Amino acid sequence: MTNRRGFVSREAESFACAFRGIAALLRSEVHARIHLLATVVVIVLGWWFEITAGQWIAAVLAIGLVWVAEALNTAIEYVADLAHPDEHPEVKKLKDLAAAAVLFASLIALTVGLIVFWPRLCATCA
Repeated sequence: MTNRRGFVSREAESFACAFRGIAALLRSEVHARIHLLATVVVIVLGWWFEITAGQWIAAVLAIGLVWVAEALNTAIEYVADLAHPDEHPEVKKLKDLAAAAVLFASLIALTVGLIVFWPRLCATCA
C-alpha cells in the first residue's frame, strides 16, 4: 500500500509541476495569452456553429500543436538564456528556430481554422 501512495503522490506532484509551468507560461509570455484568447474563440465558434466531431478533432489537434510549440519555445529560450546570458549569434539562431516552430504551428492552426470556420462565417454574412 505504501508503494501505491508513493506512486500517487509522485504523479500528483508531476501534475502540480505541469500546472505551475502553464501558469508561468501564461504569466510571462504575451503570445501565450494571445494563444489562450484564440483557443477560447475557437471553442466558442465550434460550439456556436456545431462543428462535426472530425472538425473538433482537427481544431483540438491544431490548438494543442500551438500550445506545445509555444511551451517548448519558451523553455528553449530560458535554457539558452541560462547557458549564455550575453548576446551570441548561435543563441540567437537557436531562439529564431524555436520561434519559427511556433510560427509554423500557428499557420497550421490558422489554416485548419479557415477550413473549418470560413464557410460557416461566410454563410452567416450572406
